[in-house]
This record gives sequence, C-alpha cells and structure tokens, in this order.
Amino acid sequence: MKVLRSLAQWRDTRKALTGTVGFVPTMGALHAGHASLLQRSVAENDVTVASIYVNPTQFNDPDDLAAYPSLPAADLEMCDSLGVDHVLIPAREDMYPDDYRYRVEETELSRELCGAHRPGHFTGVLTVVMKLLNLVRPGRAYFGAKDFQQCLLIRRMTEAFFMDVEIVACETVREDDGLALSSRNALLTDDSRKLASRLNPLLRSPDSDRAVAEELERLGFAVDYIVSRFGRRLAAVSVPGRRGTVRLIDNVELGENGSVNRLGSVRSSASD
Repeated sequence: MKVLRSLAQWRDTRKALTGTVGFVPTMGALHAGHASLLQRSVAENDVTVASIYVNPTQFNDPDDLAAYPSLPAADLEMCDSLGVDHVLIPAREDMYPDDYRYRVEETELSRELCGAHRPGHFTGVLTVVMKLLNLVRPGRAYFGAKDFQQCLLIRRMTEAFFMDVEIVACETVREDDGLALSSRNALLTDDSRKLASRLNPLLRSPDSDRAVAEELERLGFAVDYIVSRFGRRLAAVSVPGRRGTVRLIDNVELGENGSVNRLGSVRSSASD
C-alpha cells in the first residue's frame, strides 16, 4: 500500500493506474462502517484509493473541528489490512490553495435538515468532494447512507456537473444495539453511549415524528429534527460527550410491509 501526502506525487501515481478505480473518501478515525466501504471497493474494482482528510470547511463550529478524533496509525493499518492500494493524505494548503475562495454551493436541500443547523456545512462537503473526485478520477465512489442527505447532495452534484462517476451509497453499519457506527461515537461518555442506543429503536417505532422527537427530548436528547422524507425517517440529535456535546445522525427506511428503500448507486456521465 502506498501512502501519498503530496498532490504532485499523487498526480504522477494516478497517471500510471490502469483498470477500474474505486474511491472511499474519509476523515479518518476509521471504524467498521468505513471498513465495509473499503471492502466493497476492493471487491468491485481493480484499484482502491482511500483519502484521509479532516476537511475544515465543513465545520461550522471550531470546537467541533478541534474535538474530531484522529487515529492515523490505526487508520493506515486498517487500510493496509483490507487491501487498499493507495491512501491519499493531503495537506490543507494543497487542498485549498485559493484559501476557499472558490466553492460549490447548492441552494435548496443543503439549507434544510442538517444544513439548517450547520450553516455552510454542505458547501464545505460538496467543495471538498468535488476536489477529491477531480483528483482521484474514480469510476466509483463509496459513501455511507447514514449521511443520507449528504449522499443525495453528492449524487445530485455529480449529475449537475456531468461527472463520469458512479456514486455508491452503502447501508449503515450498526452496533448490536442499533447505534449507527460513527467516528464521533468515540467522544461519548459511558452514560451518553447508553442514551444514544435509544435513538434507532425509537426511529423504527410506528409513532409520529413529533411523538418520537418528544420522547427523545424526555430521555435527555437535544433534538435538531425528526423528519420523514425521501422514503426514510431522518434524525439529528445531540447528547453530552467527553468534550462538549456529540451530534449524532441516523435514518431508517420507511418501506411498505417492511421493504427496504435503498439509496443504491447511479452513474452520471457526460456521454449519457
């Protein structure tokens, strides 16, 4: 496995790659959810590239950025053990030589749900994802469906800009008690971890969105939203953590008779 920290070095490496290329962009602190994306890419492509970059432009709260977990040695060990071929770890000055003057902005969905509570978040996400897709030029890019709104925005961005890449959204990996795996889970205290386990069962209940939100608040969650859209019930909540609050997101499918509404994958191509 090659680790590349220079974009010039990466560009030379990319020119030499042949066959299909799969890409998994991450912010590090990798867990079993990331592992499932990497494994799928390795299984479906000739070459798998992962990136590790904590993108500062998607954090509207400096304290949240400072608290984001970092486990670089463990991240590289996981990538190597799963058969990843290349890991790109760029520096901020390489990713934003323009000091973030040029941005990718979506004007509707990005301002709702998580976007309403995290101003500028999705502009940072879309900007860095477009930069990474342009650098890696994969045939397929893999994202976790836990960030359902993010997946929709990235997919629609690739369609809007005629980008020849298949966005593959993979279903959420969970703990035995239903808690969605997240790098932020490492910031939970023992008590807040127990509380967090109540989120997913309540999302799956037959109660209304409002009733679920009220029950979560009664239990001690701070609720940003519980909303049923896109064939799913989506949630964003916060609980006390080791350093301030920890924001958790999740979603569950709302298919008829227990059927699953999956995000799946789609290819957007300039030639289509």
